[in-house]
Order: sequence, then C-alpha cells, then structure tokens
Amino acid sequence: MVPRYFFRRIMIELGIDSFAAVNVSSEEQRPQESMQAMQELLERMELADEVGLDFFGMGEHHREEYMDSAHAVILAAAAARTRQIKLGSAVTVLSANDPVRVFQEFATLDLVSKGRAEMVVGRGSFIDAFPLFGYSLDDYNELFTEKLNLLLRIRDENPISWSGRFRPALKEQPIYPRPIQKHLPIWLGVGGTPASFKRAGELGLPLAVAVIGGETHRFRPLVDMYREAGLRAGHREEDLKVSLHSLGYLGEDTQAALDTFYPGYAEAFTKIGKERGWGPVTRYQFDSQAGPLGAFLVGNPRDVAEKILRHSEALGGISRVTFQMDSAGLTHEQLKASIRLMGRELKPLLA
Repeated sequence: MVPRYFFRRIMIELGIDSFAAVNVSSEEQRPQESMQAMQELLERMELADEVGLDFFGMGEHHREEYMDSAHAVILAAAAARTRQIKLGSAVTVLSANDPVRVFQEFATLDLVSKGRAEMVVGRGSFIDAFPLFGYSLDDYNELFTEKLNLLLRIRDENPISWSGRFRPALKEQPIYPRPIQKHLPIWLGVGGTPASFKRAGELGLPLAVAVIGGETHRFRPLVDMYREAGLRAGHREEDLKVSLHSLGYLGEDTQAALDTFYPGYAEAFTKIGKERGWGPVTRYQFDSQAGPLGAFLVGNPRDVAEKILRHSEALGGISRVTFQMDSAGLTHEQLKASIRLMGRELKPLLA
C-alpha cells in the first residue's frame, strides 16, 4: 500500500500539448494554409513562454489533419524564439522510430534550447506510423520494449554495445551529439494499460498520463501501482513524478468556454470515432466529462484550478498538467486568449 505522504501540495507545472492541427480548404491551398498554421503555432509557443508557462509539448502523428510528423523540427524552431519554457514531445512514437535518431534529435534540441529539451515517449494513440515505416502491429509490445531499453542505454552510456531484433547491432559505437543536460529527461507516456504504469515505475521514469475520457480519479490504482513499483525497484520518491495530459481550454466565463470548445471537439472526436467504431459525440457526454469528476479542463481559471487540485489530490499528487486544446477547431486568437489566461490567472492559483 502506498503511504499517504505521497500527496503533498507542491507547485504544479503548467503546460500545453499541441498536435499542430491544420484545417485546409483544398489540396491546392494546403501548402499556403499549412504555412500560415505553422507560423501561428510558433507564435503561440512564443506567447506561452512570454506568459510564464512551464512546458510546451509537440505530438507526433502521420495524418492529414496534423502537421507534427517532424515534431523535433518544430520544437527546434520554437527553441530559437523562446527563452525559458521547457520543450518536449507529447509523445514521440518510439515504436516506429530509431532510438539512435530520436536521441540525436533531442540532444540537438537540448543544445539549441540551452538545456530545455525533454522527451515523452510512448506508442501513440493512432497506428498510422506502423505501416508507414514498415512495422507490424503483431510486434506492438516487443517493438516498444526493445526500443525504450535502447534509448535509455544511449542516454546513459557512450559508447554503447547493443544487439536486438529490430535494428542493426551496435558495437562500441559512440553516439553524438550529447545534450547539455547530463540526464536528458525521458518521460513515459501511458494511457490505461497496467503494464505500462508498472514498467515506468520499475525504470524510475517520470510518468505522463493521458486522461482524455472518463473520471480522472479512477486512474489512482494505476498511479499507485507505478509508485509502488518504483519504490520496490529502489528509485527515489521525488523522481517518481506524474504529469496529467487532458483536453482543456480557458475562457473568462465557464459556460461560454464550454459552448466555444464543444462544437470543434464534437466534430474532431466524432470523426475519430467513426474510424474506431464509436458512436457520435453528444453534448451530454461532453458535459459529463467537463463536470467535477470528468477529465476535461474547460472553464474559467478559478474553476479549472479547483478541478486540477482535486485531480492532484485524487491521484496522490501531480507535478505537471498539460492542456491539449488545438484539436477543437478553435481560432488562433481564441487559443492565444486561452494561453494568456493560463499564464496570468491559472498558473498563480496552482502555486
């Protein structure tokens, strides 16, 4: 049983996770509209730094509605325009990547950003990368396990000797560049699989939990499993950090924020639902997720702060919360207004 001292009121880092969503009117206009959307994204990343947010993460997808397939490139562009905000992935789909290249990209990002790079690695919520890069879903678990172990070895050893099933062996191979940070932060991104929580604990990796539906407090047994596994493996309590990733959006008024966020959310998730055999999104479902126990962080700063603190207590303490808000069809100006509220009004309430 995990001791109750695991929950203690600490300052919660606040950040944003983006998938670089883009809406295009036609294939002919795609290049120009994508360029405009990318410039607006970089402007929002710069604004997040200006208002004092702690983290900005870029996802990795290989779909027409997102532009984050080369997320390390976007993060490097942001690094040149920001000063303090940590920059990382959300998540890097490690199963379909070469760990050597992943490490090199993020070590380079660490140099460009002067020590602000992080990684969140996982298997992703879509399977598009597997056929694109020639991997079989039959190897879903084995791919990730092998590649995660190699990535951690590369981070902690240089040169490295290694052999495995899914890439050529390495024999006393030095891997460069090396990052500024001696221990480049690598978080494990998880959904709801118990084995993933346990693995993160055994490896002593900080945990990024994606809660995009259901009631957040129901993840407590899995978070407890993570912490118990970490302690049994000899890791320090303070290293067993938990980050919460949820859909979120801030407005001056809670009801207006809900009404603004819902239409784009319903359209996006109804489309995803068709691919996965789910029914269409309803307003009733949305409102239940936006309620006191649901996962969504939508409302005015005070209401959302109270909900984040309830989530933190329910999970035994969290060290970071990140909002995913650019997949709901919101305008650039709406997103910027939300970012300003996050930095200027929400963040002080979490200190």
